[in-house]
Parts: sequence; C-alpha cells; structure tokens
Amino acid sequence: AMRHLPFFCRGEVVRGFGRGSRELGIPTANFSEQVVESFPSDISTGIYYGWACVGNGDVHKMVLSIGWNPFYKNIKKSVETHIIHSFKNNFYGEILSIVIIGCIRSEKNFSSLEALISAIQEDIEEAKRQLDLPEHLKLKEDNFFHLPEGKTVNH
Repeated sequence: AMRHLPFFCRGEVVRGFGRGSRELGIPTANFSEQVVESFPSDISTGIYYGWACVGNGDVHKMVLSIGWNPFYKNIKKSVETHIIHSFKNNFYGEILSIVIIGCIRSEKNFSSLEALISAIQEDIEEAKRQLDLPEHLKLKEDNFFHLPEGKTVNH
C-alpha cells in the first residue's frame, strides 16, 4: 500500500459520527463518502500520519484513520483526520487538504474505550516524531496546500 504514498487528497469536511470530540476527546474531520470512495482500494485500513490544512489556513501535523473502526463496528468505511492543533471553531463545510506520508499501524479492535484512547495518544506521539524528520517536513511546504482563490472541492 505504500506505493501510493505520499497520497494527496482534498475534500469537504462533513459531519461524522460525533464520537471523536464527545467520547474520545480527540476531534476528527471526516471526509464525505465520495472522497472516501475515491481512495485507492489497496491503501490498507489503518492509522497514518501526514500534513493537513483547512481552507487556506496553516499546515499542521495530523493522524488519520482509514477503515471501519472495529471498536465501533462501523458498516461504512471512513477516513477521519485528527489535526494536531487546537481550533477555536469546528469547520464543517470547509475544504480539508491532506497529504498522507506514512503508516503507523494497522486497524485493530480494543477491549475498552480507555485502551482505544491510549492507542490514539500513542499514534499522535508517533506522528509528531515522524513528521519532525527532514524528509517529511519538506512536504509541509508543498504547493498542494495553497488553494487557488475561489477553489472549492475537486470532485
């Protein structure tokens, strides 16, 4: 699956399951089904790291989950981005641009919500470490993150 990386993707942020902030304390930005379906089918489910940008804002480190979230027994595949930054407001309807650089681990189930939260915290720390590497830092400056004026979703 790594041959697709780095993988560049852009789409509108839609309302997800509402669990990230409420149950996990880890807000995520969700892509629409159309964007999720446009991902290469051989990108494995799992936890990834990379860079993310909302609209024409700053580029931040991110952790991304691709899959069915076995803990929640989802029936639809989702792509959920946790941007490692505190935003004052939610940004539903904004354009999220991401570059997926590498994989942290495959998707797995957890025995408890605490175990899931703990794993996500470890994923975030690993993403921060990886993204400080010079070869990963350079993608933060990629022109992909500069949306042309008036540009919205590329369907």
